[in-house]
Amino acid sequence: MVLDEVVADARLAMLEFDGARAWLNEARQRPMEPLAVEVWVTDPAFEHVLLVKHRVRGWVPPGGKVEPGEGPRAAAVRECLEETGLRPTLLPEPVAVAVRSYRADWSPTLGLSYAAIVGRDVPLGGEQNQPPAWFCLDTDWQSIFPEDRERIRLHARRLAASRPIGGR
Repeated sequence: MVLDEVVADARLAMLEFDGARAWLNEARQRPMEPLAVEVWVTDPAFEHVLLVKHRVRGWVPPGGKVEPGEGPRAAAVRECLEETGLRPTLLPEPVAVAVRSYRADWSPTLGLSYAAIVGRDVPLGGEQNQPPAWFCLDTDWQSIFPEDRERIRLHARRLAASRPIGGR
């Protein structure tokens, strides 16, 4: 069942924001749609992040809504493929679980963030009028979710610290 996968990944997530786990426990009592996923794609040197230019939200990680019957990991891979042309291999543990409003007409939504490491030499594709681009983690990018910049930087620093020297 999809909700079981969501709960399991929310419990495994390394980071929690916005009281997401408590929100999830309460939200499980009613239908939970939409459910959102995104992929924090970094390069092997952990110096860049891959973002997509959304028409309303600005530069954001590739992601979107989990379709009915679709698991969150499968949705994250699908959304990344649709928006960047990349079919990433997700790292085993989800990076984060958060609650936010993605649209003014949506109630607060649970979002699971997954991670992938991809070389910057891999050709990018994606959707028309929503280009993907690599951003240096030392720079700022315009986004309706400015808190994501520091969250993604923290994630990249943790990944870099966990890699053996020369293992990049």
